[in-house]
Amino acid sequence: MEAITTASVYLFSVQGLFLIVIGTALGITMGAIPGLTGAMLIALTLPLTFGMDPVNAFILLISMYVGAVSGGLITATLLRMPGTPASIMTTLDGYPMARSGKPGRALGLGITASFVGGCISWLFLISLSAPIAKYSTKLGPFDFFSLVLLALVLIASIGGKSISRSFFSALLGVFASLPGIDKATGNLRLTFGMEELNGGLKLLPVLIGMFAISQIILDLCRIGETITVIPVKRKREMLFKVKDWKDQALNLIRSSVIGTWIGILPGIGANIGSVTAYSAAKSMATPEEKEQFGKGSEIGIVAAESANNATIGGSLIPLISLGIPGSVIDAILLGGLLIHGLQPGPLLFQQNPEMVYTIMGSMIVANVFMFFFMVFAVRYLARLASVPRSLLMPVILVFCIVGSFALSTRMFDVWTMLFFGLLGFAFERIKIPLAPFVIGFILAPIAEENLLMGLMASNGSYLPIIQRPVSLIFVVSSIVLLAIPLYKRYRSR
Repeated sequence: MEAITTASVYLFSVQGLFLIVIGTALGITMGAIPGLTGAMLIALTLPLTFGMDPVNAFILLISMYVGAVSGGLITATLLRMPGTPASIMTTLDGYPMARSGKPGRALGLGITASFVGGCISWLFLISLSAPIAKYSTKLGPFDFFSLVLLALVLIASIGGKSISRSFFSALLGVFASLPGIDKATGNLRLTFGMEELNGGLKLLPVLIGMFAISQIILDLCRIGETITVIPVKRKREMLFKVKDWKDQALNLIRSSVIGTWIGILPGIGANIGSVTAYSAAKSMATPEEKEQFGKGSEIGIVAAESANNATIGGSLIPLISLGIPGSVIDAILLGGLLIHGLQPGPLLFQQNPEMVYTIMGSMIVANVFMFFFMVFAVRYLARLASVPRSLLMPVILVFCIVGSFALSTRMFDVWTMLFFGLLGFAFERIKIPLAPFVIGFILAPIAEENLLMGLMASNGSYLPIIQRPVSLIFVVSSIVLLAIPLYKRYRSR
């Protein structure tokens, strides 16, 4: 109770509410501008939180997370340009509905569905996080090693269209985490004589490079695009009526639950959650309703938006209970916890319970503010898409350079950021997913540390990996998840 009280004091203080308002508004704004993502915003904001109290820092970051995922529906509906990958499915029905003369109705469905999806996933977050964290304290180092292995396999086998490309990306991420001090021997490895690599590559420059610099380069390639926005005039259309709640109740609950459970799976993300919920809604629709999908279906908009916002609560569950990021943004948040000296996973509940409850509280309060802010400001937010990229890109680039340099006040981190920015751009061009790289980069040290601890306890024996029941379940699950897509590919050939 003391931790909940402390978290409430932080949340409902003037400073806490101000951070929620600023964070959510910035997240929605960034999400509403095509090409600027929540991952970019949070990666750029991390350096600004160094001097903040960790609890206040995460109030800001979680609010940005909620706003960024929600904001993408604005441009997806009015421009047929998803502001974030999570809003891709919204374009299929939101834009046709807006073109048919009902932009307010399309936005109202999406905003309300986003709010409900966030609330339902929050209920799962507060219900499951503590039991999972409590149970995870009984796991040994080999169990955690196998869990990380399962997370990496999930990323590769489910999170991408190509298993080989996803694995390649994850392995490169693991390799990038290796320079520095070998935890087994204490000797330097893969530093190539560069003193700056003695401590390994820093997480923040890598994140800013992969998600901000690469996006800047991609946007520069299409800087001359012209954008036409469908105007929104009436706000009354945005509000749900009693009939809407009756018609969409089952769809809202089903899609939110799907989004939450998709979010729990490491590395998959909100876009897969919205696709899955959209497909489920379409398969369960009547023949008449199915004909409307892709032409302005209300069911499709509600399914997509409730699911993609529900993945937020779902992905936070493994982050705070196990220390395993459920999405790319969660990987950045995991880095933020480490940068602020906090240990994600079950120890977070024991050592910093106020942080856990602050994260939970920030999500629901930001979700409420998101709903009202978007209803009243959506007409003005839509105009942000018309801001020339030639004005935005230089400002964002300056923030990237300052953020990377401020980490350790050395130019090496800036060059690291630029290198990984070019690498991220190359990945995007040849369709290699970025998420496996970043999550591999973050999880590899965790896997190595737990493997070494397990080997020390077992006198160098690897047998406990398959002798311990929990570890064996994770290993077998990894093999099955890897074998299924390979078998399907073999059968198709």
